[in-house]
Amino acid sequence: MAMELTVGDPALTARLERGMDASEERLRALAAEAQDPCVAEVAGHLFGPGGKRLRPLLALVGAEFGERAPSSAGPPAVDPSPAVGAAGPSPAVEAAALAELVHVASLYHDDVMDQARTRRGVPSVNARWGNTTAVLAGNWLLSKAAQLAAELGPETIRLQSKVTNRLIMGQIRELVGPSDDDDPLSHYFTVVAGKSAALIAMALQLGAVRTSAPEHVVQSLAEYGEHLGIAFQISDDILDITSTSEVSGKEQGKDLAIGVASLPVLLALADERPEAGELRTLLTAATAGPEGAGLPTAVALLHRCGALAEARTVMHARLLRARTAANGLPDGPATRVLHALCDFVARRDH
Repeated sequence: MAMELTVGDPALTARLERGMDASEERLRALAAEAQDPCVAEVAGHLFGPGGKRLRPLLALVGAEFGERAPSSAGPPAVDPSPAVGAAGPSPAVEAAALAELVHVASLYHDDVMDQARTRRGVPSVNARWGNTTAVLAGNWLLSKAAQLAAELGPETIRLQSKVTNRLIMGQIRELVGPSDDDDPLSHYFTVVAGKSAALIAMALQLGAVRTSAPEHVVQSLAEYGEHLGIAFQISDDILDITSTSEVSGKEQGKDLAIGVASLPVLLALADERPEAGELRTLLTAATAGPEGAGLPTAVALLHRCGALAEARTVMHARLLRARTAANGLPDGPATRVLHALCDFVARRDH
């Protein structure tokens, strides 16, 4: 992804790619610190397979806004490249590893909640080792993230603990669902802000904080990350319905099949359009059933009633807000990467 987003700036591309390699090495080293070999294997299960590695990349991009040498328009003085010498990993690499620790922990928990069988093209932890092990491994990763944050200083602790709280509250709200008095769409955006947007904003902030970026830059990155994160989740919702598992890395239609209230579904049910009643019946009957027989019908309904097109409109509105926040940042290669990320999200389902 680094190469795709930074075409035209070989120096930045090289820094990001070195940083990504170093952060993955750091993650494997952190998992290996588990005293029990089984814990180390389970905790590191998703550090090996592919995946977009978006959060580590964002942490490295955030670090590009950090300290620079006096009278220099060059790369940050705190180099986000990967060298791990006597002083240990660079601040940016530590930020990238911390962001991915928290993210992978959330994936372990999400896959238990969703009964997912695959993740990043391999069996999910819960499918391979069981739900209890998956939950405990996710907890271990969160505890490792807290330990790493404590080593990195008070501001990093504050960011990590705040986001972990938002993440868990988002998972709880998703599990419990909206109350009778809640607006389902408002509930959806509250859940997404906690589960997705908070993690993306944290990654950018961590990189910037660890390299002593100015406070106004950190805040602009946080605002950008919140809107990009919500747009990214909406694109995931759309991909769940429209793409194959080879593209998304998850089972096609998994969220729809287990009745997850994704944005296209909520939009389809929000009014009295003719397809809403039939779709509601499918969802009430566990949508696709044990053999997935109703899934094609549900997908066709979502296309026909315009819900997927509406979801894309909402996604693009969030991307516009992300771009507006990025416009408040210093002009340069890193800011252009943030705009390129908006382009990437906009075309994910096409």
